[in-house]
Amino acid sequence: MSESSARQRIQTRERILEAAELVFADNGYHDALVDEIGKRTSMSKGGLYFHFPSKEELFFAVMDRLANKLVRRAEKAAANADSPIAAAEAALGAVVSALSKRKRLARLLVTQGYSMGNAFESKRAEIFDRFASVIRRQLDDAQKAGQIDELDTGLASRVWLGAVNEIVVHWLFSGGPSPSESAPELKKLLVASVGGNRPESKPVSEPEVVPA
Repeated sequence: MSESSARQRIQTRERILEAAELVFADNGYHDALVDEIGKRTSMSKGGLYFHFPSKEELFFAVMDRLANKLVRRAEKAAANADSPIAAAEAALGAVVSALSKRKRLARLLVTQGYSMGNAFESKRAEIFDRFASVIRRQLDDAQKAGQIDELDTGLASRVWLGAVNEIVVHWLFSGGPSPSESAPELKKLLVASVGGNRPESKPVSEPEVVPA
């Protein structure tokens, strides 16, 4: 395959994924129509299946693409922080901010594939693991720097993301506050849960010796 052909194929895949993201987010996996994706991209169903052999593969490719964007955003936010614990907060905050600004994205990653059963749960768990690993790296560094307690950072990172997931679900289905509105209090609670941001103890001064 020539370089120009490869580039064109990548561009076509991106166009398909952009259209598919909208269709899946609006309709869920079960009710999304491949024909509608084809209509939005001016491609035949056969043309779509050339790039993505099945509707399921297309849906998972959309999820992977979104996850890649979120992971990059989280890593960039962490890299710009001035301390390990601040990096962990920044990474989490970047994900929360992105989900708050794009409700379709939140709905797609959290709920829109439930009709697929175990296949969706496996993919969601895989993506969840990727997010957790970003948080865990920052918590590991914070632990080495003495900024948090000695604890299982893998478990802590999952607890952090589990809390974000609950807030997103509450927002989507119960009309709760957006993740961004909850973020300041959420970050305070989560940092406290690992022993971070504790006030430094003041050194105890030696009692003054009064000459006899």
